[in-house]
Amino acid sequence: MKLLVTGGAGFIGGNFVHHMVNAYSDYEIVNLDLLTYAGNLETLKLVEDKKNYRFVKGDIADRSFIMDLFEKEKFDVVVNFAAESHVDRSIIDPGVFVITNVLGTQVLLDASKAYGVKRYHQVSTDEVYGDLPLDRPDLFFTETTPLHTSSPYSSSKASADLFVQAYYRTYGLPVTISRCSNNYGPYHFPEKLIPLMISRALADEELPVYGKGENVRDWLHVSDHCKAIDLVIHQGRAGEVYNIGGHNERTNLEVVKTILNVLNKPESLIRYVTDRPGHDLRYAIDPAKIETELGWKPQYNFDTGIQQTIQWYLENKDWWQHILTGEYVNYFDKMYGERL
Repeated sequence: MKLLVTGGAGFIGGNFVHHMVNAYSDYEIVNLDLLTYAGNLETLKLVEDKKNYRFVKGDIADRSFIMDLFEKEKFDVVVNFAAESHVDRSIIDPGVFVITNVLGTQVLLDASKAYGVKRYHQVSTDEVYGDLPLDRPDLFFTETTPLHTSSPYSSSKASADLFVQAYYRTYGLPVTISRCSNNYGPYHFPEKLIPLMISRALADEELPVYGKGENVRDWLHVSDHCKAIDLVIHQGRAGEVYNIGGHNERTNLEVVKTILNVLNKPESLIRYVTDRPGHDLRYAIDPAKIETELGWKPQYNFDTGIQQTIQWYLENKDWWQHILTGEYVNYFDKMYGERL
C-alpha cells in the first residue's frame, strides 16, 4: 500500500505521518509538503530515516507537478491535510486560501481520478458548519448540519468539501471526508491558541484573549484524530462524511486559565483584546456516526490531554523555539540541500 499524505509537515499531518509510519511498516508513506510558514520538517525528525517514509517538496496547486508525481508513484490512497488553516490570516489575505484549499484540492481530485486512486480522503473542519449559540448546549454539529461558513478560511474548506463530494457523485471517485473539532497536542505551530499561550506563559509575557474569552471549542487530541482518520480510510464508506470530536468543550478563557494553573503562572498575565471579525461562538461535534459505524472513541479527555501537551512543550523547547526564531525554515536545506 502506498499512501500520499499532503501537508505532512504541518501539525495534524505531521502527527498522522508519525502514526502511519509506525503503525504500518509494510506501507510506503510519501509526505508531500510545500513547506510554507507552518510546514516544519523538524516535526518529522523521528521518522525521516525510516525505510517506509519519504519526503517530497511540492505544491498541490501545481497541476503539472502533481500529475507527474501521480503518474510516477501510482498512489493507492491520498490523505489531504494540505491547507492554509489560520482564520486570522484568511481575513487578511483570502486569495491564498482559495488557491491552496480549493484549487489545490481540485488538482488532487483530478490526479486521483486519472490514476485510479482507491481512496481519496479529505481532512476538513467543523468550521464549515458555522457556529452554535452559547445558550443552547443541547445543540451539536452532525454530518447533516447545513454548511454555513463564517470566515474566508472556513468558506475555502467548505468549497473543497463540495468538490470532493461532486467527484464522488459525478465520477465515482471513492472519497471520504472527515470534519474535526479543534486539535491540540505535540508539534502544534506556536501561533495557535494552546501553544501560543504555553510559550508566552513560560516567558512571563501577556496572554492575549479575544473579547471576554467566552467562545467555546470542542478540543480533540491530535492522536485521537489520527487514529480516527486511519479508521476512516480503511473502513469508512465511500462518499460519506465523518465528524470527529473530543467531547471536551471549554471556553477559550478556561483553556488559558488551565494552562496558567499547570505552569503555576498568575492569571494577571491574561490581557483581553478586541475580538476578531466574525468570531464563531461555539463549536461542538456529535461524533456518534464514527463511534457507531467504526467503533472509534477518543482516548484523551481534556484534563489528561492538556497535561501531556504542556509536558511535551516543556520537554521539546528546541522545536518551538526554532519556530519563534525562524531557524526551522533552514532545516530543509540542511537535510536535503546536498541531495538535490
